[in-house]
Amino acid sequence: MNRKLMFSNENNAWTTPREFFAKLNEEFNFTLDPCCMKKSALCKKYYTPKEDGLKQDWEGEVAFVNPPYGREIKKWVEKCFIEGKKKNTTVVLLIPARTDTTYFHNFIYGKSEIRFLKGRLKFVDLDVENPKLSPAPFPSMIVIFKGEQNA
Repeated sequence: MNRKLMFSNENNAWTTPREFFAKLNEEFNFTLDPCCMKKSALCKKYYTPKEDGLKQDWEGEVAFVNPPYGREIKKWVEKCFIEGKKKNTTVVLLIPARTDTTYFHNFIYGKSEIRFLKGRLKFVDLDVENPKLSPAPFPSMIVIFKGEQNA
């Protein structure tokens, strides 16, 4: 695994492990994957970099977000926080467990449900000829934002 690329914006083809996504999907029934490549989309409705999920409205969606882990991650965390406040909207965010960051304290801690994952997730780089699972060089967490829900 090229760990440098996993931390950068150079390669957005690192995809969520399918079994891990399937378990979360059983719980949440996702309707939107707002930051993926066409080949890594996990939902019928998705946004690639061309559509730019940061510029789209997610209201009424149940979004699964595994953003690029480079410098852009702050923008995605803030977007998830904002969208997750909207009526009938749920946002489930998969990111590195970096509790020392300003985005963690500004948009996650005390403002969401946090689930720290045991062990290291194994991601797949879809840009290589023979993709295989490779462990992340960091622990991960799931952050859940739930907007006002209709009864």
